[in-house]
Amino acid sequence: MKFSALLLSALALATSLVAQPSSTGPVPAREVVQGADQRRREYLARIDEGIDWRLAMVKPGDPVNRDVIALRLARRIDPAQCSRDVIEYMKEPGNGPFWMFPVVALAELGRDQLTPEAKAAIRDGWRKDVQWRGDTENHWAMYYTSLYLMSELYPNEPGNTWYTGKSSAENLAEAREYLIHWMDLATTVGQGEFNPTHYIGEYAIPMLYLSTWAKDPAMRQRGHMMLDWIFADLAANSLHGVLRGPNARTDDTSVIERWNALATFFNWINFGDVPPPAGYGGWGIHYFLAAANYQVPEVIYRIATDRDADYTQRDLKRTRRRWRESSTLFDPVYKTSYMRNDYAVGSFQGGYADPIQTHVWDVTWDVADPRGVHNTMFSLHPYSSGTGMQMYFSDYPEPMIHGAVDLGKPSYDSPDKVLGSSPYEQVWQDRDTVIALYDIAPGTRFERVNGFFSKDLTNVTEDKSGWIFAQGGKTYLAYRPLASYTWEPSLNWKQLPATTGYSWTRVDNGDKLLNSPHAKNGTIVQAASASEYKDFAAFQAAIRALPLTFSLAPVPTVTMTTLRGTKVTATYGQAPVVNGKPLDYAATWKLHEGPYLNAEKGGRKLTITHGHLERVLDFNTLTITDRVK
Repeated sequence: MKFSALLLSALALATSLVAQPSSTGPVPAREVVQGADQRRREYLARIDEGIDWRLAMVKPGDPVNRDVIALRLARRIDPAQCSRDVIEYMKEPGNGPFWMFPVVALAELGRDQLTPEAKAAIRDGWRKDVQWRGDTENHWAMYYTSLYLMSELYPNEPGNTWYTGKSSAENLAEAREYLIHWMDLATTVGQGEFNPTHYIGEYAIPMLYLSTWAKDPAMRQRGHMMLDWIFADLAANSLHGVLRGPNARTDDTSVIERWNALATFFNWINFGDVPPPAGYGGWGIHYFLAAANYQVPEVIYRIATDRDADYTQRDLKRTRRRWRESSTLFDPVYKTSYMRNDYAVGSFQGGYADPIQTHVWDVTWDVADPRGVHNTMFSLHPYSSGTGMQMYFSDYPEPMIHGAVDLGKPSYDSPDKVLGSSPYEQVWQDRDTVIALYDIAPGTRFERVNGFFSKDLTNVTEDKSGWIFAQGGKTYLAYRPLASYTWEPSLNWKQLPATTGYSWTRVDNGDKLLNSPHAKNGTIVQAASASEYKDFAAFQAAIRALPLTFSLAPVPTVTMTTLRGTKVTATYGQAPVVNGKPLDYAATWKLHEGPYLNAEKGGRKLTITHGHLERVLDFNTLTITDRVK
């Protein structure tokens, strides 16, 4: 105890000696680190930074903290005190996947450090406390990875020693079956919670733990390969360290401040090209515990940091799993990403992909320092429906709508929200042009279209042609609403401290909302680099000169030639006609297609390419193949 007290005092004193976290430091230089040894040193330094920062926050007399115990075990600091703290912590075990996987880390890190009494306390928690499995893809990834690892750690034990009532072997078989099923889905028809701004951690951390601690070599390999797949997808869809839309799951903060998300933590730790969010995104602490056991291969590192040309990446994903109010279990999502050095444009075809947190399309422009910047433009229909929620949630119908707000999704039932998908939105994209059409059924909550205009836009000009021109960073933007509109403040959501539940307030940060209160509606957005034009006026002239006709009745339809010369007719409820041919999504979309990521639908195999480097992840043979072309 005396040693422990001295250690706590030393850690507290060290607070002033530890470097400030990278979240408050200078923006990293956008330089490619050429040497593998140097990349490894910098990667390990980022891990150490995060662990040092959290341990330096510990003060004498602080209550027992699960995360601190795990970090000390990772550093092999005072295992006797860690054992006592584990026993104290396990007196009131938690419930569900967000509790399960951190406790797995305690069990695995403590295998050769914790006392038998501490290990028994952990083990007993998995006997007496029934664990809630959840109802989403990320819940099940965490739940079954945790159950798998604990069942491996405690083999040959009977059902009465597990909360499931099943034996270790039965738990292991069930967990393995689900994890392989999920990996098969993701590698054949795409992930359901695709490109999540925060929930990426709920996949990356379990897969890191699986690749580190699974005893079965095949499951270790699967975990490693899924990490490669997840991070390759992240790299190809990030612009200078910031994941941009579309996203199956995001939130009211990161949908407008694109940097402020856990995905940024993973870009920081893997690629070192962006400051991490405050507190390393929270869940980053749990990734640090085993991060030294995995590092992205060079080919993925270079996709994130070393690009020399514009590119289009097309990916196949899927909607969230449907439980009722639908004839299909899930529908395909056809995603398009167009990347340039100055900006990125991304979308999927629209529709109701997730009941609350989907972000369908946007233009995100680059800024030197993304912290606090709302560098994005988009529109949406603020759809709110109890029946719609019943499609995706297995709860009783009565809590629908108000239950979402009570459980931390404050904007869901607000007419001025800037987050969510709608069954009445249809989107088409070609490179840096987006056409979004809306035909909202009468009586729908709500009959309007919201366009988000950032506080960080400059030169916003409402032109008599009907176009609204603006500039974001080095990007020129043209926004064409197809129906009349008014302006109102776009109030952001800020969570307030609360002893129980959630409490929120609205904050005016200077963003504006284009409110177009018409059921038949549409938005056209065209982006271009400022370097392409003599000046802003020349860009405006080029936009005004584009051939464009549209009508809103009987359904919205647009015929135009884009800035890049593509001729399109987009009509709500019909396939877009592109350069004279109807677009057949099902026939033309592969699982991944682009200069960096390529995979056939149903193939279970991803080819990752950058220059002469190539890595093939083949889940059919559970092999990773690297070659220099």
